[in-house]
Amino acid sequence: MTGNTILDRPKGRVRGAVRWREIEDALRADIVDGRLESGARLPPEPGLMRRFGVGRHTLRQAMAALERIGLVRIEQGRGTFVHEGAIRYRISRRTRFSQNLIEQGRDPGHIELRIGEIRATEEVRRALALPKGAMVIEVHALTSADGMPLGLAHSYSPAARFPGFAERRLKHATVSAAYAEYGIADYVRRNTTVEARLPSDDEARRLQQPRSLPVIVTRKVDTDLAGTPIGYSVTVWSAERIVFEFDPQAESPADSKEQRS
Repeated sequence: MTGNTILDRPKGRVRGAVRWREIEDALRADIVDGRLESGARLPPEPGLMRRFGVGRHTLRQAMAALERIGLVRIEQGRGTFVHEGAIRYRISRRTRFSQNLIEQGRDPGHIELRIGEIRATEEVRRALALPKGAMVIEVHALTSADGMPLGLAHSYSPAARFPGFAERRLKHATVSAAYAEYGIADYVRRNTTVEARLPSDDEARRLQQPRSLPVIVTRKVDTDLAGTPIGYSVTVWSAERIVFEFDPQAESPADSKEQRS
């Protein structure tokens, strides 16, 4: 009898569960394809309900999903608006996460999910030019912009060079401030690689995005001004929320001292 109960469940409930996702996909396409421009106000609920032939509850499920992934913002009493575009993230020899966001009027966020000392993997060891068996400080963090999840970062620094780094990193809002306690007033990015893939279940959950949407994975090596690696990071970014801009001028080794910050 239990099996019959499942089979005889009202079809309308199943259809409703699917329908809000169809509405989410349709509105997402309108936004991505530019039919709904950045900052535009979406039509009022009654109009959208007529367009999709659904009730208020189903429509609001779709809108809440769009808000969770950062495509719209819902303002009580005013309506729903297309989010004002993706974060434009400039990558140069001196890329700084917080500075990138602050310059765009965004509020940078950083939450440590895990921090501690581990033995370096082969990938990390090679990136940091460390001997076999070397220990590194691993920082796993969730970054955000205006409270919206933006990236999952795994960062590694040599434990021998930075004793007590875990405690100092937790004390400071930025890694630059933590490095400064070790006499590193400035550092540069040696290289950056970029690739795209689908997220894992955990990545999609933490970034609050569907499993079917791609993420961008960046790998970078930072060095001190003598060229010695001090940090290696692998960051998984929500592809819908960020656009990378590579600045070849700033990547030039001829960067002047006046540009350092």
